[in-house]
Amino acid sequence: MPEINQHGQTVNDIVPGWTGARVLTRAPLFGQYCRLEVLDADRHAADLYEAYALGDDSDWTWLASMQPASVEATAHWVMAKVRDDELVPFAVIDLRTERAVGLVSYMAIERLLGSVEIGHVTWSRKMKGSRIGTETVWLLLKNAFEYGYRRLEWKCDSMNIASRKAAERLGFVWEGRLRQKLVRKGRNRDSDMLSIIDGEWPQRDAELRAWLAAENFDDEGRQIKRLEAFRL
Repeated sequence: MPEINQHGQTVNDIVPGWTGARVLTRAPLFGQYCRLEVLDADRHAADLYEAYALGDDSDWTWLASMQPASVEATAHWVMAKVRDDELVPFAVIDLRTERAVGLVSYMAIERLLGSVEIGHVTWSRKMKGSRIGTETVWLLLKNAFEYGYRRLEWKCDSMNIASRKAAERLGFVWEGRLRQKLVRKGRNRDSDMLSIIDGEWPQRDAELRAWLAAENFDDEGRQIKRLEAFRL
């Protein structure tokens, strides 16, 4: 609880024993429907090119990148993320096919502050709207909170309503809009900021686990209950 200090000022909660979160490692994460593998151009570029080719430029409107035009271009794009020491990048592997169907990273990693962002979210049409997308984010949230992070962030272009709604469905809380945050593809971008903090995680974890449970899907893989139905 907030306290009054010796100067008569209101100060916020003490965080007992805080020394920062642990270093996030490039190691695989395992789910029921997908596996997050450490991103590798040789292993994943061809699969990702094929998966992204199912869509068109509209999938890339609010992303920093353009849709890769070849396997070689995909490999070059992937390699830039692999070589970026400020990222922990993953390929999303569909366990039914053992093929890469998307890409995501930890970014904006502030270990001493206990904050990290889920970013570079580049789903193909093989995973949009699927339980793989939900499980991917759950795996990243679960892993980061286990590593001692206190805050998981999600940022998106304010015009990307689908991204904001997806984050809110997963339990991220909208915090506000960062006006004129950057220029992307020659256009102004205002960024919407959302987060889940550690005190909220146990409830969010329970909701996501309940939705992801095998019994919540029929034989065709269609959900029986929406995620919102598990929210108190």
